[in-house]
Amino acid sequence: MSWGRKLVILVPFVWLAIFFFIPFLVVFKISLSESALAVPPYTPLIDWDPESSYATIKLNLANFLYILEDSYYIDAYFSSVKIAAWTTVLTLIIGFPIAYLIARAEPRHRMLLLSLVILPFWTSFLLRVYAWIALLKRNGAVNEILMSLGIINEPLQILQTNLAVYIGLAYTYLPFMILPLYAILEKLDGTLLEAAQDLGAKPAQTFFLVTVPLAMPGILAGCALVFIPAVGEYVIPALLGGSDTLMIGRVLWDEFSQNRDWPMASAVATIMLMVIVGPIMLMRNRAGKKEVH
Repeated sequence: MSWGRKLVILVPFVWLAIFFFIPFLVVFKISLSESALAVPPYTPLIDWDPESSYATIKLNLANFLYILEDSYYIDAYFSSVKIAAWTTVLTLIIGFPIAYLIARAEPRHRMLLLSLVILPFWTSFLLRVYAWIALLKRNGAVNEILMSLGIINEPLQILQTNLAVYIGLAYTYLPFMILPLYAILEKLDGTLLEAAQDLGAKPAQTFFLVTVPLAMPGILAGCALVFIPAVGEYVIPALLGGSDTLMIGRVLWDEFSQNRDWPMASAVATIMLMVIVGPIMLMRNRAGKKEVH
């Protein structure tokens, strides 16, 4: 293999090492320390005594044990996974038809439709979340429209509920589902759909037996792009959710900023990363083995 190819392969590994592996090691190191009233607010792992020339390594596992024993953190993990999973399902249900429509549109219209999908990224993320606050409040546009149509008689409490969190998450991460699906569906061979119809398959059968299996790589990629950031989301649950909306992002913020317990917050982040990345790596490994065989 030439040096040029080795450098091309090396670039993503260097990127992951700098922006993922090394920060993870730093967080993991802090999670094994003890909280202290100092700057930084944790004790060092290695204590060096210059007089005796001895170095003492102190590893504190109490943070991890406390997380596994305290139901508060366990409930936060389960709540985050549940909200992220339902958000992923919701974005898939909404995003698949949109991606299919864009992929089947005329080539001269596709760029316009894709621009409309990407358009929200041209504005501030925080500004978009605040816009949803104005829309979902009791005297907001959503309640006014529902009342004008006669669907409801009095304003609904949408803001500061889990429903508002689902709406905000689905709206924010919908483009991350549409774009991978579009990339796969745009390359879908139309002759396969015609062949299925010629063999007597109904439109629903053609969709579930031909389109969905061929689009599975895009579905998996979109689900990963939505689920992973949604699990650790903080801004949307904090602004749109209520006091009972428990997600691990808010727990991390409270531990880092309010409690100033960096070791505990680092332990929470380490377990969350293992819970999310571990299964995804196993799935990727199994998928790679199936492709080899």
